[in-house]
Amino acid sequence: MSGGLGWGNGHTSANCRPGGASAKAWDGHPRGSAGYGKVLAGLAFAGVATFAQLYSTQAVLPIMATDLRITAAEAGLTISLATAGLAVTVIPWSFLADRIGRVKAMAMGITAATVFGLLVPLACSFEMLLGLRLLEGMALGGIPAIAIAYLNEEVNKAHAALAAGSYVAGTTLGGLAGRLVAGPVGELWGWRAAVFAVSLLATVAAVLFLLLVPKARGFTPTKAAGWPGAWTTLAGHVRNRKLLALYVQAFLLMGGFVAVYNYLGFRLAGAPFSLPATLISLIFLAYLSGTVSSRWAAALTLRFGRRNVLLAGVVLMVAGLALTLTQLLAIILLGLVVFTGGFFAAHSIGAGWTGTIASTGRAQAASLYNLSYYLGSSVIGWAGGLVFQSWGWPALAATVMVLACLTAVTVAVVHPQRDTATAAAPAAESRAGTA
Repeated sequence: MSGGLGWGNGHTSANCRPGGASAKAWDGHPRGSAGYGKVLAGLAFAGVATFAQLYSTQAVLPIMATDLRITAAEAGLTISLATAGLAVTVIPWSFLADRIGRVKAMAMGITAATVFGLLVPLACSFEMLLGLRLLEGMALGGIPAIAIAYLNEEVNKAHAALAAGSYVAGTTLGGLAGRLVAGPVGELWGWRAAVFAVSLLATVAAVLFLLLVPKARGFTPTKAAGWPGAWTTLAGHVRNRKLLALYVQAFLLMGGFVAVYNYLGFRLAGAPFSLPATLISLIFLAYLSGTVSSRWAAALTLRFGRRNVLLAGVVLMVAGLALTLTQLLAIILLGLVVFTGGFFAAHSIGAGWTGTIASTGRAQAASLYNLSYYLGSSVIGWAGGLVFQSWGWPALAATVMVLACLTAVTVAVVHPQRDTATAAAPAAESRAGTA
């Protein structure tokens, strides 16, 4: 899903004057510049390293369940504990990044995560496996908590929404790469080899991130306000109805999304499909629709506003899930593509909207979004397994559709139609850069 997430956060850098008090304020790298390209490339590799590792076991959950003699829901804990670890650390990481800098904090997190990721395949018990996945997730909290904040401070505000859409698109590629590697490797050599292969991929991506990411120019360190000040800031965001609606959206949609991808593989591995792990891993190619839709969504906000685009994304999610209720594999896969595209469209809008609404404490506003996002992944992603085990795929799909409808109602009520006009305000500035 950050020390200042929000499009139009150009004022954050106004206090940063690298050349002294009389120097011109940093306006951010303009689109097309070398710095702009390096920011996006560096964060894209950070996204690969983060999301390949975070979901490294997802493509091999059926293999893991068989090998370790555990249930589908227990296998799903390898995902849920990693995302829970990330969720509980996004806020501490954001405060740390406010003090030591975005790049330094991201470098610390990504380095620690790759070390834990390489240790996961060596776990000698299921309990140790879960512990290492939890630690891996805690280390990974330093990336999504900070990446968008760094982007907003380093990219010209006229192009920040488009740049953020590009970053979200990059994260989908990272998640896809890890799953496509894990599936075939897992079928040939087992889940441990699959996780190790993904960890090697993440290590390479982490090194490229460290080499490419430009030094921060729009960052101003802040002094620690202490826990009372921190809790005051967080409480203020939670009391903001418009922010709270987006946190609900993040929790419900991400939870449903992860539940679908966690347990669809089990459905396809069983009768009447009986697909091998390699073919099941190909379902993650549906992530490519999210790569496209997250960028389209950012551009469409200029015409239709954030609210309408987010709601359209939710409608696509429900329509896609309805298609997965059939017994025809081609229709199920089409539904998954539609569902995935809708989810990433809604997520990219929700993540960006958070920073626009928060006038102060954007780092913590973004972190609360990430907290909700990954708590949803942990809680609903695991609970979806219980629904699937007890009542099958139709019940799980129906549950996720209900969650999506609750999200749509919440956003529609809390963010009225007039908010569309607000979202279109920067359109004149950035239209030329989003064609």
